[in-house]
Amino acid sequence: MAKLQEEAGGKSRITMRVDNDVLATFKARAEMIGGNYQTLMNDALKQFAQGLKLSDVVREAIHETLETYLATRSTGHGKKLRAG
Repeated sequence: MAKLQEEAGGKSRITMRVDNDVLATFKARAEMIGGNYQTLMNDALKQFAQGLKLSDVVREAIHETLETYLATRSTGHGKKLRAG
């Protein structure tokens, strides 16, 4: 079975336990961007394995969110943020 999984894309099925709040965060993020939480978790693990710093990951996430906000704002479809 493992050999078949390797040949079919290089991914392995695993079972792991994560904190409920961590899972909820990944699921919410996936819903926001229209993706799959498992893919996001895989990407985060891959970035960690490649030695990316948490600050780099956070910076990229903020950059992506800001780009999305500015794009929706410029088309008039986004909600305006209130200062507060």
